[in-house]
Amino acid sequence: MKTMTKLWATVAICGAVFSSTAFADPHPDAELIIEGELHIATRAEPPEHLGGVLPEIYSGWLFRTDETRELQMDDFDNPGMLFAERGEDRWYTADGSAEQSCADCHGDVDSMAGVRAVMPKVNENGELWSMQNYINNCRTERMGAEAWGWNSDPMKDTTALISLQSRGMPVAVKIDEEAAEYWEKGREMYYTRFGQLELSCANCHEDNWGRMIRADHLSQGMSNGFPTYRLKNAAVIPLHQRFRGCIRDTRGESFAEGSQEFRELELYVASRGLGLPIEGIAVRQ
Repeated sequence: MKTMTKLWATVAICGAVFSSTAFADPHPDAELIIEGELHIATRAEPPEHLGGVLPEIYSGWLFRTDETRELQMDDFDNPGMLFAERGEDRWYTADGSAEQSCADCHGDVDSMAGVRAVMPKVNENGELWSMQNYINNCRTERMGAEAWGWNSDPMKDTTALISLQSRGMPVAVKIDEEAAEYWEKGREMYYTRFGQLELSCANCHEDNWGRMIRADHLSQGMSNGFPTYRLKNAAVIPLHQRFRGCIRDTRGESFAEGSQEFRELELYVASRGLGLPIEGIAVRQ
């Protein structure tokens, strides 16, 4: 009896989430143009590995309100730029026992152009690393400094700054050869149901994109805009933090930010957006 009660409760909740007739289809003709100069594509042909499950891939920007879209088009109004500005200060600040800054090894931050577009990637030891792993490796192995927390302000600032250098460049994650095993595991996780509600990433972002979920719009869940400034949080949100929030919403027990599982999922989700350019720092609701 308890099992049946729980089952019907779950069905009722899922129905309330997905049965609404309200839709939020992507804007039919909006164009993302930064500062009136940089044109960023928000639509693309789906990559072959999606197997035709999406007719076209869309940036999450197309699902936002007019006001939110406008924020991203103006760097002065984009609140995420404040984080990138702080990141620039950190880039040129010496730290650790070596008294070295990021700039001492890498030069000006524009040397990071293209880095965000290929993340996550397999390192020289065959491990799949996100950008945060590379940053902390530099800090601990080269600078003699303490590692930053995954969701710490210094890490958010620096990843925002580095991501900005790839803005407009196409997503270019590698999913074959040494990356193939990690990609397959990430794909499996994408279609795995989690939590009391037994929902997978695909249930929302593949099966129900274009619908309203509570008071928000369901996009296709592309990650090319991360790290993203979310208005509801008044902060820059890393992708793994968003993963954790999604699993929490299924009433499930989440993996930790920076975990192997989330890095594999990050790779797969990034690969779904092959053909779209990096937007960082995107603005979402």
